[in-house]
Amino acid sequence: MNTVKPEPAALFCLTPGGVRLAKRLAAMMPLTCFTSDSLLEDGFMPLEGGFATAMREAFTRYPALIFIGATGIAVRVLAPLLSDKLSDPAVVVIDERGQYVISLLAGHAGGANALTRALAGMLGAEPVITTATDVNDMAALDTLAFQLDARMHGFRSAVKAVNQMLVSRQRVGLWCDDELAEAVSQCDCRGFIPVAKLNELPRLEALVCITLRHELPELLLPHWKLVPQRVVAGIGCRRGTPYPLLAALLARKLKAQQFDPLALKAIGSISLKQDEAGLIQLAASLHVPFETFSAEALREHEHRFPASSFVRNTVGTGSVSGPAAWLLSQGQIAGETLREQGVTITLGVAH
Repeated sequence: MNTVKPEPAALFCLTPGGVRLAKRLAAMMPLTCFTSDSLLEDGFMPLEGGFATAMREAFTRYPALIFIGATGIAVRVLAPLLSDKLSDPAVVVIDERGQYVISLLAGHAGGANALTRALAGMLGAEPVITTATDVNDMAALDTLAFQLDARMHGFRSAVKAVNQMLVSRQRVGLWCDDELAEAVSQCDCRGFIPVAKLNELPRLEALVCITLRHELPELLLPHWKLVPQRVVAGIGCRRGTPYPLLAALLARKLKAQQFDPLALKAIGSISLKQDEAGLIQLAASLHVPFETFSAEALREHEHRFPASSFVRNTVGTGSVSGPAAWLLSQGQIAGETLREQGVTITLGVAH
């Protein structure tokens, strides 16, 4: 899903009326505004290489694009770039008078529907949203996954199946781990049937389980497991520790704590390991960031964990995996530290 591009939304306008509308929006939200050379004002960027080139470049850099103008122009410019609804940025079109805000692309996973509603609220405009679940006043599985920062095996096919069932008014249950209940309560769950206990299911055609668990009890109906990314792993290791060993030990530690590998949110270690090939490959293979902390930052929390004088003399702190997991999880450590073959792994759960 398109959740990692850090820049604010890019806005494009080509007329004086569009510039006026862009200035209204820029006063209410962070925007990078682009316009033609003849309309440039303070706070606006020029269209390097022309409108089409600049907008296509922004498509690869920004999480969301806002175009003030005709929908057809946006479609013609961006059509060659369209790739996947789970990775394309949100694209929203606004008419020059600010009467309508149209969710054009990546409504759910990209967040265009939410952005459309927000922009319409700012302008007092009419939001135009055409995705089937929204039209039918239903939630959507991909939106729920986006809100929870969650992953799922077979995500694309699951989204198609579950959203179709919701739109068709079939009974789709929604169950979650107790510790995730508060987060789920803040999400859009319209159309789902709340389920309190897996061993006492109401009449359902299908079930979505929001969980960090590696395994669920046997369920005799179609079901999908949606896994929020909450688990963090602090890892210390000798220089040159191979990736296969790190991967095997982390997998074993996750299984021992009954965590689904999809729940992993980040891997952390000491700054001296920022170029450690095995750790870099491990994070890349699991599609999570690799974060490092200074010895000073880790030392502030080493008293919470067993410390090694050898490690302290070598890297400047007596413990690496525990303090790293502590910082990544805001102090929510899960289980004991694994120590094996020169590797230490401590897990935490960030809520």
